[in-house]
Amino acid sequence: MVGPHGGTSDAGRPRAGAAAARRSGGAAGEPALVLVAHGTRSRAGERTLRALAESVRRLRPGCRVELGFLELSSPLLADLLPSIAGPVVVVPLLLAGGYHAYVDLPHVLARVRPDAMPAGRLGPHRLLTSALTRGLARAGLRSTDAVVLAAAGTSDPAGLADVRQAAHLLALRLSRPVTAAFASAGTPTLAEAMDRLRSGPAARVAIASYLLAPGYFHDRLAAAGADLLSPPLGPDPYLAALVWSRFDEALTAASRPTARAAHG
Repeated sequence: MVGPHGGTSDAGRPRAGAAAARRSGGAAGEPALVLVAHGTRSRAGERTLRALAESVRRLRPGCRVELGFLELSSPLLADLLPSIAGPVVVVPLLLAGGYHAYVDLPHVLARVRPDAMPAGRLGPHRLLTSALTRGLARAGLRSTDAVVLAAAGTSDPAGLADVRQAAHLLALRLSRPVTAAFASAGTPTLAEAMDRLRSGPAARVAIASYLLAPGYFHDRLAAAGADLLSPPLGPDPYLAALVWSRFDEALTAASRPTARAAHG
């Protein structure tokens, strides 16, 4: 269960040693958490990712939480990881599989922190479904609207399958069909999905943004002509809880090396 570590004294002051724990790692020797995002040229996108890191940090105030990037933004993960002493869990802020999940990130870890414990990518997951549902509701979703789950896209078939599975989970939650579509690589393209749904019976089409932060791809979604568009997932509490779930899963997997070797 996701919950705070550390805490405060009866007088409401941080417990002694909390600041030292943040500097050196986590509370009671817990590993530091390093979030890694792709990186963006959008300042609004960077602010959103830093707000997500802060949302994650608030859930376990005794644990050190850092944010790094694979490219474009600072600090780069390759520079950040060597500066952190002690055990580290790396949680990729990636909603689906693809080059960054399978090649780019493992290469950086092997080169600069082979001892780091890698966690799984974020999606698909029911907590993401909850965040998407809340975003659509706040955007004004109606029961009669057609829904598109729009992602950036990837040339990797497994990554496309992850997005389609996320669309399936959202369809179950909303009790209506949800079309997975892609702003770049992948089919159907967002334009194809919009054209098909515009010719259908629904009076309105809603796009659920399957993106973490504003930037180039969210601008593409905004230009697609939908009747409503949910915001990027950003610092949603469900997303912050999912980060800690992936962190805990990585720790559990790392604690069972014998079992992993046996299943080889």
